[in-house]
Amino acid sequence: MKIISICNQKGGVGKTTTAMNLAAALVQKNLNVLCIDLDFQGSLSKYLKHRQNTTPTIGSLMQKSATEENVDLSQAICVSDEGIHYIASDARLSGIEMILTGIRFHEQILARLLSAPEFEFFDYILIDCLPSLGILLSNALIASDGIIITVQAQQFALDGLEDLMNVYKLIKRQGNPKLSIEGVLVTMTDKTTVSRLVEADLRKRFGNLVFRTSISRRVEAINSTILRHSLIGTAGSQVGLQYKAVADELLARQGTANQ
Repeated sequence: MKIISICNQKGGVGKTTTAMNLAAALVQKNLNVLCIDLDFQGSLSKYLKHRQNTTPTIGSLMQKSATEENVDLSQAICVSDEGIHYIASDARLSGIEMILTGIRFHEQILARLLSAPEFEFFDYILIDCLPSLGILLSNALIASDGIIITVQAQQFALDGLEDLMNVYKLIKRQGNPKLSIEGVLVTMTDKTTVSRLVEADLRKRFGNLVFRTSISRRVEAINSTILRHSLIGTAGSQVGLQYKAVADELLARQGTANQ
């Protein structure tokens, strides 16, 4: 099982779109994939057509785990019509940081939750992180084997990236030495000079960690979120083909390209 957090403290940089389509691409390769929506806005949950009901969300699971209550994970894991397993989020997650603050070892709650035997079924767990550098991100990084950083190829895209890298280094040094950067994914590229410069700067800074494939800015990506269907499963989608290539790169980096 490989746990990967998809993160950037900025919003609107393609984290959710990446989580959805990378998951769909891996499912097409017959891998068992679980997505965790760790953003109280619940964008990934909506993308996966989740309907708010009595199903336990990631916030309620973390709260119960923190207070050592019994957690029924079988009730929390849902499956989308594209075969993606997921644990949903909702607005109540916004208050979980305040709850966790007073709990000892609060940054390890998600890792403890994901150590349950129910998760051994999955080849990949993808965590769609909220745009923040707080307790929830720390929980995601402590629980993860690696991170994918999505960076929008637009003006000011690199602002604040150093803060994220500092958090990554701190977690790796003090809490999770196995944590690594799985890749840096350039998103929303176009033919402008700014886009080319941002991508060039990222490749200069991160070298081979930057995926060879970048994700272009296209209307079809917006339509995909409206229709709540992955680009991977959309016939003729150019962005879908790009995400398939990213999935191939990810597997090749881990020596599992034959799967």
